[in-house]
Amino acid sequence: MVDALEREGRSMSINCVRSRRTLCAVVGALVVAVGATGCGGTGEGSASVGSESSAPAGVQMDQATTAKLDSAIAEAVRKTGVPGAIVGVWGPNGSYVRATGTADTATGAPMKTDFYSRIGSVTKTFTATALLQLVDEGKVGLDDPISKYVDGVTEGDRITLRHLAGMRSGLADYTYDEQFGTDFLADPKGDFSPWQLVGYVKGDPLHFEPGDRLEYSNTNFILLGMVVEKVSGDSMTNIIKGKILEPLGMKDTNFPTSNAFPEPHAQGYTTQTKDETLGVATDWNPSWGWAAGSMISTLDDLRTWAHALYKGDLLDADTQKQRLQMLPAEGIDGVGYGLGVFDVQGWIGHNGSLPGYKSVVVYLPEKDLTMVILINSDVDTLDTGSSGVLATAITEVISPDHLYTLSG
Repeated sequence: MVDALEREGRSMSINCVRSRRTLCAVVGALVVAVGATGCGGTGEGSASVGSESSAPAGVQMDQATTAKLDSAIAEAVRKTGVPGAIVGVWGPNGSYVRATGTADTATGAPMKTDFYSRIGSVTKTFTATALLQLVDEGKVGLDDPISKYVDGVTEGDRITLRHLAGMRSGLADYTYDEQFGTDFLADPKGDFSPWQLVGYVKGDPLHFEPGDRLEYSNTNFILLGMVVEKVSGDSMTNIIKGKILEPLGMKDTNFPTSNAFPEPHAQGYTTQTKDETLGVATDWNPSWGWAAGSMISTLDDLRTWAHALYKGDLLDADTQKQRLQMLPAEGIDGVGYGLGVFDVQGWIGHNGSLPGYKSVVVYLPEKDLTMVILINSDVDTLDTGSSGVLATAITEVISPDHLYTLSG
């Protein structure tokens, strides 16, 4: 259960469970879309399922652009075979909001724009914000060593909170640990504690010197969540709700403590199963992703978040400036990573993936465009991944000079 930056060197997305094979959930991929042929090419689902269109506040995009987006998404869905998707694009020239495809391949129920969805590594943007709020309050420093807050971390005296938030710690990713993969697949509805998660890689050597380069590791954000809880004296659930969601009016977003999933939602399809056959992951427990990938949200709430994340609505100006200082992702042109946020050809935000679901939440400041994509499958039938195909297709229409090119 990993994220999508991984395909291009090593995912920059959320969770990826690894056992005898790679169980990967992309969090660095942009996904949008619809299923015409069913998840993973099984033939389930139907292209005849109708599309739902609704315009949020403001006017709809012009008919020509709308038609181009409809066509681009339909073709991307055909190529990827995802069952269903929810897509939202908002900008100065209006909005484009669609739910298309199948929410449940057993019943043929259609996707709807008001569905809740698991958002995977987009969770990291919230965790980083909670950490940076503590920086603003003078309770932590970005250059503090992780050893000041959490014992037992390999080379913890040399790894700073900034290294962790910027994916430059060198720490091994627990989602690649074979024992973790075995334990997860043995009981996908089971509960993992943060200490269990970091325990899978306790004592593992660093992959490189702290600060030397970018390497996506979910371990980094589990540790940051532990810091936030310790310093705040409260749970991540309460912290995220009280200090981020409530101030922004994001009433349909939550940091779950179990496998509970608000209604309505789509079924989530995955092949990250013991026998690698297609299964339903809707009720799997996201605790294994915790501060790195367990959150749930909706299209409208994520529209709010994409804008607030870039604007730094909840942070001091200098702290926000540090968050947006992007260091290049080696070997991936036009991609950089800041503090729990990425820049893909000018699109600022994050993507996410975990069994059954993918998401992309990004904002393009140059054109004041917001894009949110939610799909109910993490099954990839193409090397570039479903979210990468869909993201590229959409941005070819709305921002051809800023193509979202990240795989996932």
